[in-house]
Formats: sequence, C-alpha cells, structure tokens
Amino acid sequence: MLSQKTTLPTADTALPGRQTPLKTDEVHFVSGRPLKGPHPEGFETAIFGMGCFWGVERIFWQLPGVWVTSVGYSGGITPNPTYEETCTGLTGHTEVVQVVFNPNEITYGELLKAFWENHDPTQGMRQGNDVGTTYRSAIYVLDDAQRREAAASRDAYQAALSKAGRGQITTEIAPAGPYYFAEDYHQGYLAKNPNGYCGIGGTGVTCPIGVGVEA
Repeated sequence: MLSQKTTLPTADTALPGRQTPLKTDEVHFVSGRPLKGPHPEGFETAIFGMGCFWGVERIFWQLPGVWVTSVGYSGGITPNPTYEETCTGLTGHTEVVQVVFNPNEITYGELLKAFWENHDPTQGMRQGNDVGTTYRSAIYVLDDAQRREAAASRDAYQAALSKAGRGQITTEIAPAGPYYFAEDYHQGYLAKNPNGYCGIGGTGVTCPIGVGVEA
C-alpha cells in the first residue's frame, strides 16, 4: 500500500472518477468572497501544493493582496476526485491551494517566497508525517511568465538550501491542468476548526527576494 501511495498512477491504473463536480462552498468562510468567481478584472491566479492543504490555505488567505483562496486537487488524472480517492494515490493528484491575488498589492514572487519558506520542498512524495503522492510539493503555472519566475525562485532557493546543508528540491513545476475544488468541509478548514490538524512547517531557510527574471 505504501508503494502504491508513493508511485504516480498511469492512465490505465488511475481511478475513473466522475463527470459531476463535488459539492463545495460557494463563498470563502473567512472573506465571504466567491470561490469560483467572478473575480475583479486584472487579478491573477496561482496554484501551489505544499502538503496538507488545510494549513497551506491559511498561510495564503492571511497575506495582504490575496483576494480569495480555495483548496482542491490538481496535477493528476482522475476527473473530480474525492478526498478519499485522492488519498489512495490512485488519482495522481496532489492537494493544492488556488490563490487569486491582486498583482498590484502582492506579486507572484512574494507568493513564491511564502511557498518555499512554509514547507520542506526536498521530501519527495511526502511532507513531514504525511506520506503519499498527494502531499508532494508542486507549482502549477498558468503562463510562461509564471514558469520562468517559479524556476528562477527554485534555483535561488536551492542555492540557499545547499549553503545550509539541506537536500535537493523535488518540487514539480508544470503547466496547470484541471483544478478540481475539494469538498465543502475542506474549504477554510482551519477557520471552521481552529484546533484542527496542521502539519505545515518550513526548513528555516530564508528564500532570497527579488530574483531577477527577464520578461
């Protein structure tokens, strides 16, 4: 079972899923803003996987300039997977947070800094005590500018980690595919359940700011 949970499935072995989206919240539990939009014109979207999405979402909804966050599943094969299906490792998805932000108030680079510093991106198919493909570190980029900036920030953070004697980054950086909203009870979980589980923790290594990326 452990091997199954730490090995990505193929199209032949992945669970079939369903065509109907899961029932989820319509608005964010904290901000009251619509999870699925419409969002203000000019706002942008980022998608990050950092382990258990409960704690990850709280990190981002607290940042000034973030309009709304939601949790979901991305990077896999199975359409509209349930939480239970994703946890088997047979959907290929990782738990992610979708962040809608105002680029005039917070930059994608600043979101990347929060991403790198708030989890351990060197752990492969796990995050702390949470083991499986669903907990892998991932950045799903929406355009080529995000791809370049994500890759540059990875290289800069790797240099900082190496200097600190840490391991190699295993973060997946890939074009964003379908994003499936997780069930309603997962959305804003740590606001709904203040004493709920949060396994998020960083390496203690600072991510360099102001990484130069040519447009």
